[in-house]
Amino acid sequence: MTAEKINEHVSHPNIINLPDKIEPDDFPQVLEQAMVEFSNGDIIEGIVVSVERNEAMVDVGYKSEGIIPSRELSVQKDIDPRSILKNGEKIQVLVVNKEDDAGRLLLSVKRAKYEKAWKDIEKLSKAGASVKGTVVEIVKGGLIVDIGVRGFLPASLIDVRRIKDLESFQGKEIDAKIVEFDRQRNNIVLSRKAFMEEDLSEERQGFLDGLEVGNIKDGKVSSIVNFGAFVDIGGMDGLVHVSELSWRHVENPNEVVKVNDNVKVKVLEIDNEKGRISLSIKQVTEDPWDNFSLNYNVEDITDGVVNKVVPFGAFVTIGEGVEGLVHISEISEKQIKSPELELALDQKVKVKILEIDGEKRKVSLSIKQSDPNWVEKPALDENSNLHTTESSDEKTPKRQKVKGIDESLETILEELKERGIGST
Repeated sequence: MTAEKINEHVSHPNIINLPDKIEPDDFPQVLEQAMVEFSNGDIIEGIVVSVERNEAMVDVGYKSEGIIPSRELSVQKDIDPRSILKNGEKIQVLVVNKEDDAGRLLLSVKRAKYEKAWKDIEKLSKAGASVKGTVVEIVKGGLIVDIGVRGFLPASLIDVRRIKDLESFQGKEIDAKIVEFDRQRNNIVLSRKAFMEEDLSEERQGFLDGLEVGNIKDGKVSSIVNFGAFVDIGGMDGLVHVSELSWRHVENPNEVVKVNDNVKVKVLEIDNEKGRISLSIKQVTEDPWDNFSLNYNVEDITDGVVNKVVPFGAFVTIGEGVEGLVHISEISEKQIKSPELELALDQKVKVKILEIDGEKRKVSLSIKQSDPNWVEKPALDENSNLHTTESSDEKTPKRQKVKGIDESLETILEELKERGIGST
């Protein structure tokens, strides 16, 4: 073998470079030493030397060429090797068997890709890095993602918000974090939600850095909870507590806002450590109490609208948003057991202002006293006699004789009194 031929052969990736000067008698020994040793399961490089219908032959720098059966080329079945391999192409293969029953070196392209993918993913998992893959299947409870191997993406980890339509992800390329890796069980669990949150955290921090307390922002109501409403202000959501929704008392946030409502909000507090923002809707509107305190006084009679009916009365809005309470005893002259039977929501009523508590921002109202014909009834005199009695000049009053009571009964009562039994 000439030196030129040797140098041409040793350019193969699996052969160590030979010295420039080699004696002819040393060729067999040097070549044997230069060959890279490998075992079953190793991933090595080879050069395609021929491609047939059922197999491909690859030079891997071993004692003989290796064979790749068509079944070991791809996960796709019945694929023609000529459609994916070309002569002279450099490829990576996995050693399936150094020597089968026919003495051939068996190689696999698909297993090399599979093993390499597992090793790469394991490194990414340990480093906490993200992976990119394509959704190849919709299954119960989530998605199957091709990241070189099959990874499972649970439905709960697809997005930061709940996703109902999984079909829309079919064929979509996504980024995800590896949240579970088990090589022995061939199990990989992914989380697109974790990737999105990590990606958003940097954006959120930048958004928070540019935000200041007192800023007025345009926003959209993204969700409503029993303690308030979350508003998207263009970079992240902030909470408007129920107490900051309106100047009037609010028990249910749905009374004031709905999802997707466009609102203006004021930034009240920024918690950089927890990434939270407190907002207010009421503080970007005029305080109705300011106008009310200037234009309304006790004893005034004015128009109002019923906005809430409760077991102990009704709340009525007067002026430009001030809410006052009409106690159940102030609804009507007659005795009322249930305000709901007397008043309805949005009903227009006349009310009289009974009391204004500026410090507590409370107003007491009366519907019955707004009637011009209403007259306050005098209080009952506790000392007045409600029964017909007989007068007596004695200092010690005797038991009153009530007309119509049987004489025998009166006699018995007098006898009991003399014995010290009963009231005197």
